[in-house]
Amino acid sequence: MIDTFVISFTTFFATVGPIDVAGVFAVLTATTATRTRRIMALRGTAIATAVLLIFALCGNFLLTRLGISLPALKVAGGILLLLMSIDMVFVRNSGGTSTTLEEKDEASTKVDISVFPLATPLIAGPGAMGAAILLMAKFEGDVFSKGIVLAGMLTVMLLTLFMLLLAETVPKLLGLTGMHVITRVFGVLLSALAVQFIFDGISASGVF
Repeated sequence: MIDTFVISFTTFFATVGPIDVAGVFAVLTATTATRTRRIMALRGTAIATAVLLIFALCGNFLLTRLGISLPALKVAGGILLLLMSIDMVFVRNSGGTSTTLEEKDEASTKVDISVFPLATPLIAGPGAMGAAILLMAKFEGDVFSKGIVLAGMLTVMLLTLFMLLLAETVPKLLGLTGMHVITRVFGVLLSALAVQFIFDGISASGVF
């Protein structure tokens, strides 16, 4: 049970990146009133949570309809997470866990950024969506383990909301170096988990 929660929490923490999200949010809302900023943080987190829950609960149905096997999903999801983890270790932005430069430019002209780019792709980005489907599919038929996965995801969402509400102070407290250290540590953990997903997918595929 604890192992499942740790895997879930680590995966979603790495793919969502609460600290990075808070940093970008602070920049995009630098001139926004405190009350408005809090409303956007609450709304953005709620929307992102709903999106991830939909992917987590309906992902298997979607895969079945598209004719995608679980081994194929594990390999594809593992490769996606591995690419993201490499970017995290080298502190690069590929758009998988954050916004692209074009998206940041568009967001800077918006008054309300709670839906875009906060909810998606900052919080519920491609990596987090893929992780939700992948982790739930990993425990297909095990309702208890699925519940633990969802608990890990919701814990990260609450942590993300907390970081957003403290968006002005978190970067100052940790500093750029501190934020990069945390990002790199979770990047290494995510890379190991991604490789394991790839190994499991290849093993279950019957190719070898």
